Amino acid sequence: MCRISHVLVGAALGAGLTVLAIQPPTALVRAAKAATGNDTYSRLNLFGDVFERIRASYVETPDDGRLIEASISGMLSSLDPHSRYMNEKAWRDMQETTSGEFGGLGMEVTMEDGLVKVVAPMDDTPAAKAGIMSGDLISAVDGTEVQGLTLEQAVKKMKGPINTKTRLKIMRKGAEQPIEISVAREVIRVRPVRYHTRGGDIGYIRITSFNEQTTDGLRKAIADISKQIPPEKLAGYVVDLRNNPGGLLDQAVSVSSAFMARGEVVSTRGRATEETQRFTARTGDLTRGKPLVVLINGGSASAAEIVAGALHDHKRATLIGTRSFGKGSVQTIIPLGPGKGALALTTARYFTPSGRSIQARGITPDLEVLQEVPDALKSRADSKGEASMRGHLAADGAEQTGSQAYVPPEEKDDKALGAAFNLLRGVTVKADVPSPKKAIPN
Repeated sequence: MCRISHVLVGAALGAGLTVLAIQPPTALVRAAKAATGNDTYSRLNLFGDVFERIRASYVETPDDGRLIEASISGMLSSLDPHSRYMNEKAWRDMQETTSGEFGGLGMEVTMEDGLVKVVAPMDDTPAAKAGIMSGDLISAVDGTEVQGLTLEQAVKKMKGPINTKTRLKIMRKGAEQPIEISVAREVIRVRPVRYHTRGGDIGYIRITSFNEQTTDGLRKAIADISKQIPPEKLAGYVVDLRNNPGGLLDQAVSVSSAFMARGEVVSTRGRATEETQRFTARTGDLTRGKPLVVLINGGSASAAEIVAGALHDHKRATLIGTRSFGKGSVQTIIPLGPGKGALALTTARYFTPSGRSIQARGITPDLEVLQEVPDALKSRADSKGEASMRGHLAADGAEQTGSQAYVPPEEKDDKALGAAFNLLRGVTVKADVPSPKKAIPN
């Protein structure tokens, strides 16, 4: 069973797309000493020499704390896109985020080429209401350029007292000029599970993130749908994981367990022995074996990919949509002690039950369905995926970049959702996988 209390596979504002676990700092020290010779530690004298030279000779008196934080951040950013340092405030903010309630604008972000990139705005948040879109690049916050700031510093500028406003300058592909947007801050209460019934025979469940409230929300959804639709009329469930950036690993395991009677959900393999683990289903199938369709697309990452991969490998679900993001690495959160913050360090890759790594490759659905994208949004309908991120871990095989991430706002226009409903009702959608540029008719 899991010895880790928190493992994230994607998170909210400021956390980016990560898989995180809590680990004592002593484990980090042991691993470093085992892997590094004395010669490397002697070279740390160079850092001390440069640090003292800056303190003594820089044109203005530098802030020692900021220098050290920037040095640590630079060291971690040289490893891969998901390893990073969080100071004490950023660490507290992450804990608030994973609890499912925090103050801010309500969007998942990461860093790309020195700018803050919007992974996805959360449903019913100020960011979503203001029209911020997945793929937008935030270049300035309240007149301050983002270039040169760390992700944590940029996120800090976007946070603030409730009911105050922040001005964002956004660069959007296809727009000739930067877009200025004013957004009022609110308390963000992430409701990770939404659901309803469709046609008196299908339960639709959308999971937008994996925080501490997700599994409870899913259990309530299944219980309510079961009350609304008699078992003999229930054709099955649609679980929508599209544009879900991930979250806590233990939630991904328990969500998978809600649809599986038994079996492995995911395994992790790292350089250190303690990073090699297997996670298995533990609660039993709450749906009692009812047919299941899982929707994925280019914005489905990390924890969402773990769930999709587990249900697919166990032949528990049919996957419909487009290839997923391809985030297949695990970041361990290592608290550094009181007042010192924490590291999010990539320590392992994760594998689906069949032994597949989805790193920089993603998960290909059983039935690919491409949406009809409005002309105004065609320039941002695709997600570049993990393989496009600078410094990403290499894939075991050929890497795959780019996959459609657009979801129509109206259900009637949603071809993937329509295909899922048809499949559960026994309507032939299409037996073979189409070419990448063709959509499945429905």
